[in-house]
Amino acid sequence: MRRNGHRVNVIDIFHGLADAAALEPLLLLALLLAVGGAIGSLRIGSFSLGPAAVLFTALAFSAFDERLRISREIGIFGLALFAFVVGIGAGPSFFSSMRRGGKALGAVILTLLCAAAVTVAVARAVGLSGPLLSGIYAGALTNTPALAAASQIWNSDLPTVGYSVTYLFGVLGMLIGTMVAVKTTAPAGASAELSSPQAPQLDTATVRVEVEGLPDLQTLSERYDHHIIFSRIMRGDRPGHPGVVDLATDTAVPVPGDIVTVIGDVDRIAQFVQDVGHLSSVALTLDRSSLDYRRIAVSNPKVCGIPIGELRLPRRFGATATRIRRGDVDVLATDDLTLQIGDRVRVVAPPSKLKEVARFFGDSEKGAQAFSLTAIALGLALGVLVGLLTFPLPGGGQFALGMAGGPLIVGLVLGRIGRTGTVLWSLPASAAATLNHLGMMLFLAYAGSNSRSEEHTSELQSHLNLVCRLLLEK
Repeated sequence: MRRNGHRVNVIDIFHGLADAAALEPLLLLALLLAVGGAIGSLRIGSFSLGPAAVLFTALAFSAFDERLRISREIGIFGLALFAFVVGIGAGPSFFSSMRRGGKALGAVILTLLCAAAVTVAVARAVGLSGPLLSGIYAGALTNTPALAAASQIWNSDLPTVGYSVTYLFGVLGMLIGTMVAVKTTAPAGASAELSSPQAPQLDTATVRVEVEGLPDLQTLSERYDHHIIFSRIMRGDRPGHPGVVDLATDTAVPVPGDIVTVIGDVDRIAQFVQDVGHLSSVALTLDRSSLDYRRIAVSNPKVCGIPIGELRLPRRFGATATRIRRGDVDVLATDDLTLQIGDRVRVVAPPSKLKEVARFFGDSEKGAQAFSLTAIALGLALGVLVGLLTFPLPGGGQFALGMAGGPLIVGLVLGRIGRTGTVLWSLPASAAATLNHLGMMLFLAYAGSNSRSEEHTSELQSHLNLVCRLLLEK
């Protein structure tokens, strides 16, 4: 490259940029996030590195100039933020899954133990050390909090080296495993639906009741494990009488000749139709004279953190919620579902009540994206304090949750609680995704940029030489 008649060496430009980045940590951090984010967004088919590209970018930067390091405070803050946001999002469903999913949880624990046993056996065969081994295990599972815990326990950067080596294989292994599981377990014709991002998760059907002696609609929903709910019921439909469309309240008892609108899982709806009658060609949703529907953004903090059943929509407005749009997913608006800021709730109500219902939920797109920085900071502080606590172990040892475990546990608990007085712990889906992404990238930038030192390089080189010799002997 020439400029003003003089040759400009690209390497000199890089060295000059490295000098500036070494003097100004903010420039270094911005470069790592920008370059790593750009690489992570590149896709090969359905595969992309995502936030992990920041780790490899930081490794490359530190290999070029060992002065290019991100401070520990930035990395640990990113890790704590990432773990806390994950906990907040998973909290509402985590504890119920623990109660109902014992077999699945046991299978996961057994799988992790088997993977750990294989990792230790292979490591002993090739002579890998503890810190490097723990990073290899964390990378194979693509488990960033496990990497942080390993780095903290060993007080070493070697786990990052092992993590960076096995991360790609962990991602590819999960992709291959998912493809095999879908092909071997999905019913015929389901693969296209599963692979389509536009595939609906919920379905709506109009059913004519032909069976006598049915219980009320709430009991019917319980009979199908709350995988179906009802929005409308039309009574008195017969020749010469069009019938009257009314709200399907929990206490309504369907009788032969009634027509109900049911929302839920496709399989449960099919079973319901088979049990009580047959599909009807009468489209109750098209009759908007007595009942109308609307999607409303939840932006009123007073209704967040509260189960839908406790809002008493039928009693207040003669309305019912049928489904919730959370992020990119539609879920049934069951009575025990807790609302979060940013949800979009689909409400069926008399036309004259829709404006009042909208005011009740807030119906502000701007407000739906707002969240409390005070709540996040307070939750992080609690998580860090819990992570600093040490617990005695048999034999005189000590155990601490660390900067990943503490915020994660606190996040799970606060996410389950939902709100404490006026403090709302939940986050809008878009804000949670952004903070999650940012926290992980900050930690990976720190981990990758601090993984290079003379003693680590020599130890890693000796391990790689041993592995290469073993491979050549075979």
